[in-house]
Amino acid sequence: MKLNNSFYQRNDTIKMAKELIGKFLYTNFDGQLTGGMIVETEAYMGVTDSSCHTFNNRKTNRNATMYNQGGVIYMYVCYGIHDMLNIVTGNEGDSQVILIRAIEPLKGIEKMIERRGDVPLKRLAKGPGSLAKALGLKRIHDSISLLEEEIWIENKGFKFDSDSIIESPRVGLGCPEPYFSMPWRFFLKGNAYVSGKTKVVS
Repeated sequence: MKLNNSFYQRNDTIKMAKELIGKFLYTNFDGQLTGGMIVETEAYMGVTDSSCHTFNNRKTNRNATMYNQGGVIYMYVCYGIHDMLNIVTGNEGDSQVILIRAIEPLKGIEKMIERRGDVPLKRLAKGPGSLAKALGLKRIHDSISLLEEEIWIENKGFKFDSDSIIESPRVGLGCPEPYFSMPWRFFLKGNAYVSGKTKVVS
């Protein structure tokens, strides 16, 4: 079942980032269906989060989509190279998003390989830049609705116990504390497609 606005427009982005683990992300461009199970996400909490593009109410042409009502995607280019897929959440003006960091590829694998090049399966959509490329997503797709037919997320009823979803600090940040260490990254324990560090620190 495709997720609808009742999921995306809630006021708990951190909870949503965790709930997206085990959901299924798909794109369909030019009749080419590609996708898989989400295994890693990060929450970015808007104007109060110093790691977020809208920190201190920053508004630019690049981040304008973040201020939309939840249920659309926010695409941006990192380091001028990597396209990054984010899910806009909450109410209009909240500017909170969830970065999709990795999926386990399950559908349209040959097309994803064509887009990514000859890489091992476990690296096909591992890390947000690789994920976007594998799914055919670019900056031009910014602000597309998740309720349409080009990109969407489905709930297939997969559930994991609380010990299976690991919380950790987000990856690659340069922001000061406390946001540098906030445990707002979520990933599926033991999954080979997760990017970044997977060691659990007790």
